[in-house]
Amino acid sequence: MGPLVGIKIIDMTSVLMGPYATQILGDMGADVIKVEAPDGDVTRQIAPSRNPGMGAIYLNANRNKRSICLDLKQPAGRDALLKLAADADVLVYNVRPAAMQRLGLDYETLAAINPRLVYAGLFGFGQGGPYAAKPAYDDLIQGASVMSSLIAKAGDGTPRYVPSAIADRVVGLTAVGAICATLVNRDRTGLGQQVDIPMFETMVGFVLGDHLGGLTFEPPIGGGGYARQLSPDRRPYQTSDGYVCALIYTDKQWTSFLAAIGRADLPKSDPRFANFANRIANIDQVYGELGRIFTQRSTADWLELLERADIPSMPMHDFDSVLEDPHLRQTGFFQTVEHPTEGTLRTMRLATDWSRTPAEITLLPPHKGEDGVAILREAGFTEEQIEELAAQRALLTPERTETVAAG
Repeated sequence: MGPLVGIKIIDMTSVLMGPYATQILGDMGADVIKVEAPDGDVTRQIAPSRNPGMGAIYLNANRNKRSICLDLKQPAGRDALLKLAADADVLVYNVRPAAMQRLGLDYETLAAINPRLVYAGLFGFGQGGPYAAKPAYDDLIQGASVMSSLIAKAGDGTPRYVPSAIADRVVGLTAVGAICATLVNRDRTGLGQQVDIPMFETMVGFVLGDHLGGLTFEPPIGGGGYARQLSPDRRPYQTSDGYVCALIYTDKQWTSFLAAIGRADLPKSDPRFANFANRIANIDQVYGELGRIFTQRSTADWLELLERADIPSMPMHDFDSVLEDPHLRQTGFFQTVEHPTEGTLRTMRLATDWSRTPAEITLLPPHKGEDGVAILREAGFTEEQIEELAAQRALLTPERTETVAAG
């Protein structure tokens, strides 16, 4: 029922950035055909898992898809892919463009077969620069996009990576928007096009939107960096028995907060707290004082006081407590589903809501190649042609994959 019902997507992506993007498109109703190499998506192997090839990260990035396993290095496998793409709306890949060129699956080849095709590439670097052929992973892009340097500045001086594949997911989300926008243009003009979504440029823009700072100007007005975000005390506040997340930001919020704790005189006695501009200019001292104040009450007391004073606040969740969050429970964010081989699974719904075409989970993450025969039948392949592809091992079905592995 989602807004993309009727859109057919050939998903040649693996690991996380591409699969995350195509899962969202599948949640929105698109028919996503996941094309896997004989070895399958490597995230299938990342534990924990109940069964081989069905690891948790794979399960959380590949619902609402069907899987076909093709050996694209074989001419018959490539030809099958071209036939699938002939009436597709979108082809998404996340290998380097040179690899697609070597496979004979470059944009020019696909556009000649299907001029309406949106040919979307998610890869490391824009193709007009010296990094064009370099491989890229989330860790590398975090470091290169200044993110690790910012963590060092805000912390103990040690550069680190965010403990989340944030580059993969930000670029994946960017790709969703780019693909949908290109589909709109295709429907207006009748022609598809090639759209590149590079990780490096996307993440540099994402990070420096906050931190370009004085380097925005020519000549520069000071250096880069947003002082509030880089303050070492910008973190969850420690309470007498835990932690609480709060942001006291505007003058109105500060007036309300200080009145609630009996410190209404502070802006007069200490000019650093007098107004927004002064607080930002002295943000380390401001956050440091807040850190001392918050240790004086319990987490429950603070959450009640902050709510009463209309101060933005949230509990600091861990893996266990977030599953019990009352808001997420009421909105049905976490759902349990019964997978035919993996048993009961907890999944997270797409957070976006539509009034008329709601997104929904219609397909659970597939085993490698489990839908291949059905997909080829839909594309017009005869039973004899499908059997020939399987005999050549250009098409791998679950049964043949198990036979090959056993041999």
